[in-house]
Amino acid sequence: MIFAVWIPLLMPLLAVPAARRLAESLPPRPAAWLLTGCAALLAGCTTAALGLLATAGALRLPPVAALEHLSLPLLGDDPAVSVPAAWVAVGLLAACACAVAYRTARHRGELRAARRGTAAHPVSGDLCVLPDAAPDAYALPGGPGRPGRVVVTAGMLRALSPAEREALFAHERAHLAGRHHLFLLTVALAAACHPLLRSLRAPLAFALERWADESAASRVGDRRLTARAIGRAALAARPDAPAPYRPRTVLAATAGPVPRRVAALLTPDPEPHTPALRTGFRGRRLIAAALLTCVTFSAASALDAAADLHQTVEVAQGETTGH
Repeated sequence: MIFAVWIPLLMPLLAVPAARRLAESLPPRPAAWLLTGCAALLAGCTTAALGLLATAGALRLPPVAALEHLSLPLLGDDPAVSVPAAWVAVGLLAACACAVAYRTARHRGELRAARRGTAAHPVSGDLCVLPDAAPDAYALPGGPGRPGRVVVTAGMLRALSPAEREALFAHERAHLAGRHHLFLLTVALAAACHPLLRSLRAPLAFALERWADESAASRVGDRRLTARAIGRAALAARPDAPAPYRPRTVLAATAGPVPRRVAALLTPDPEPHTPALRTGFRGRRLIAAALLTCVTFSAASALDAAADLHQTVEVAQGETTGH
């Protein structure tokens, strides 16, 4: 088990770059699902591997071995390696649990504070207008008994024309409909389990913004208008101004590389059968195969390590019971 159990801890070194590269070649919605699912699976395998390391070391402790009726010589592995590794794994699991609990509590607290802070301001349908002069707009998710809101400041309303406002509102409503804050929260919690997964947040945020951009363009029926609304909102926004009540897992309308988003909205769809696109499909399949291999190998290694540990425990228990 001691070899297989390390693979899920090391596999993100290969899987994360592959996921980022593959997401760049996918449409926004599947790219967001790919990055989020990959982060969740890799974090799950990492947690399982740490749990197996901790369990294997704990079973070598005489009190635990006596409680489980285990024969220590039959447990296998070098105790000089497995016991220290177990203590490290226990420390990492505790740190992961604390980080996940802290980020979950912070997320809930920020949402509650944002809902309380915006509740006193005028609401028209799903639109909440804040009197702040600093231009800003974001989608505030709903809670139990509370619908989601599109929060916009007076400064942002003054910066856009009526048609551009509708495009911006459609963008934020797409965030609400897709529950995009949960994608970001999932990756944030996964990153608490493995630090390499933090690098998936930036491409995920870009994919979510592009998803909302495309939804807004479809809703208003004008890609150039949507691109102009996003561009003007970004130019009006002040990066150094504090965002009124906006939680960390809620994206601003001006988040991400805005020039790339505007260029994507202004670029027509490529012809479906051009040689360049066919080459892109081939490269995409190769990267997808590599990513699938990494994730599958990580999960299979964790399962193999668990099965090996279970078999070792059964052998050690059988010896002490005389079977």
